Amino acid sequence: MAEKNPGGAMGAAGRAPAADRADAIRNVVLVGHSGAGKTTLLEHLLAATGTIQRPGRVEDGNTVSDFDEVEVRQQRSVNLALAPLVHNHIKINFLDTPGYADFVGDLRAGLRAADAALFVVSAAEGIDGLTRLLWEECAQVGMPRAVVITKIDHQRADFDEVLASCQAAFGDGVAPLYLPVVTNGNVNGLIGLLSQKFFNYATGTRTEKEPGAEYEARIEEYRGPLIEGIIQESEDESLMDRYLQGDPIDTKVLIDDLEKAVARGSFYPVLCTGTGAGHGIGTLEVLELITQGFPSPLEHPMPEITTLDGKPVDGIACDPDGPLVAEVVKTTSDPYVGRISLVRVFSGTLRPDMTVHVSGHGLADRGHEDHDVDERIGTLTCPLGKQQRPAAKGVAGDIVAVAKLSRAETGDTLSEVDRPLLMTAWTMPDPLLPVAIRARSKADEDKLSQALGRLVAEDPTLRLENNAETRQLVLWCMGEAHTDVLLDRLAKRHGVEVERVELRVPLRETFGGRCQAMGRNVKQTGGHGQYAICHIEVEPLPSGGGFEFVDKIVGGVVPRQFIPSVEKGVRAQMERGVVAGYPMVDVRVTLYDGKAHSVDSSDMAFQIAGQLALKEAAAKVPTLLLEPVDELSVLVADEYVGSVMSDLSSRRGRVLGTEPVGTGRTLVKAEVPQLEITRYAIDLRSMSHGTGSFHRSFLRYEPLPSHLAGKLAAAE
Repeated sequence: MAEKNPGGAMGAAGRAPAADRADAIRNVVLVGHSGAGKTTLLEHLLAATGTIQRPGRVEDGNTVSDFDEVEVRQQRSVNLALAPLVHNHIKINFLDTPGYADFVGDLRAGLRAADAALFVVSAAEGIDGLTRLLWEECAQVGMPRAVVITKIDHQRADFDEVLASCQAAFGDGVAPLYLPVVTNGNVNGLIGLLSQKFFNYATGTRTEKEPGAEYEARIEEYRGPLIEGIIQESEDESLMDRYLQGDPIDTKVLIDDLEKAVARGSFYPVLCTGTGAGHGIGTLEVLELITQGFPSPLEHPMPEITTLDGKPVDGIACDPDGPLVAEVVKTTSDPYVGRISLVRVFSGTLRPDMTVHVSGHGLADRGHEDHDVDERIGTLTCPLGKQQRPAAKGVAGDIVAVAKLSRAETGDTLSEVDRPLLMTAWTMPDPLLPVAIRARSKADEDKLSQALGRLVAEDPTLRLENNAETRQLVLWCMGEAHTDVLLDRLAKRHGVEVERVELRVPLRETFGGRCQAMGRNVKQTGGHGQYAICHIEVEPLPSGGGFEFVDKIVGGVVPRQFIPSVEKGVRAQMERGVVAGYPMVDVRVTLYDGKAHSVDSSDMAFQIAGQLALKEAAAKVPTLLLEPVDELSVLVADEYVGSVMSDLSSRRGRVLGTEPVGTGRTLVKAEVPQLEITRYAIDLRSMSHGTGSFHRSFLRYEPLPSHLAGKLAAAE
């Protein structure tokens, strides 16, 4: 696999690459943990094709894909970014994704937009648990993958060790295409195992020659298993017979079979790159694999498509002349341009100034109301980082940016006005870190709602909750880093200053015993007065019992029309609480006696009497504070199960049991009070080194221990 021409007619710096056919496009997502070298690799690929003049550096804040102010300051990717280039007349749309777990939403958006993944692993740092999770993310969606081992010229690099780690972590089908050549501690070039050529980078540019005899044993050690793996995946028995008999196999045949195996997602070739030697050792080899071995959009399975009422639609393919079906994979707000939508076109052709139907469904629980509107799109651009370059059109298989779609949000479908369609949205993780905020000033408060609406439209992993019970504005985020980025954007991009406040967990009250009480509302102030007396008995119900009102009035001592009034007053007081201001639950109230006046009794008089009776009952028997308890399902690697179970017990949790999930992972189920898990998303990540995940669901209310109830009462 060796191309002489590193670029192409469309690859000149400053020009937007274009493609008219899906088979001339490759959509590739860069995947790997933070610090693996994705952004640096992309810089060298862009420089090698003449797309940019020289590669930037993350440390200098001048890379193409990390252009956000937050990314420049933190020196890590937090956004999905598009960077297209051209190699050998093939347009490659690279999607650089964040490698930090908080931004897995952008990773999944990149997986949705791409047709193959380039999995980046550092030769200096190796593979960690999070890397394995990211591999599983790709495997779940059947994404074709290749592995690039970066930093092979780093002083701590160990190619053989990292390769072995990749094969152990990622399973069968992982095999190297190239081997680094190290002389006196320096990486001088690569040996292609299929071509058996030595690609020398010692002079700063790639030259080709025959490898020396000293490399024969090493080549044979890796070449045999590579060819056997490719032939085995080809499912061509005659080819395997020829190989076993010692017949030479044409390199082109092997490359064709390699492409088929990669496209099926069953074979994962390994390459290696370094940052030295001009535009980087191994960059041309990466480009050659992508253009010759990666699938085009024509080979990408079409996501499920339905009509707006949910009826499946068949027969839609990646055809520029077909019906328009495109999806918004990323939304950003530019202070000068406005809203910009990054769109993957799956079918049809998108053109400037055309009118499209915008559909968004299924994310109402995260603040995205279902919407179906027609909008006229603005200009089309082909982004290169923050640079927006005009594009004439976006054909099926391509990725373009659309300006000024005011209603389009991440995950929305664009289709034809006279044939509106809907693509099934990709799965997004649940945000599990609640953060309560408030505006710093009245001016900030006035702008906060609009600014938060824009953030929610951009980020499906953010959920906005305006809790009427605790009267708090709560952002449900993916983690601390996600929270910091959101608050930074509120301040820097939207000019809204907010501050974090302590999160209030919605508690409940109930009675701790049975008692009788009287509500007496007798007033005479001239004219009609108020006269209502009711006798009630209160008793607690089991957890989840709710509220029961029992009428035991005999003899008409409380007229029939006023009995509902007593119940209404009791309910109103229960909603307000009787001690700490929390709603009261799990109570039975029995009205058994009372008095009325023929003139002064009224609906309102008996409502007030009911409220007074409940307050008197609370003064006679202890009231209990109830706390919400969640059911937690925690998925962790086996090595962290003990730590997780101990931690849950320390949070007043009850571990219900464990069960194995796949290989090397365990699901721990427990019941834990909500007061103890407000920051569990952060704590679990620390305990499990970023590999743990959990799901929570409300279970019931339980009495709060007296020592904690006293602390909360003192804090109110």
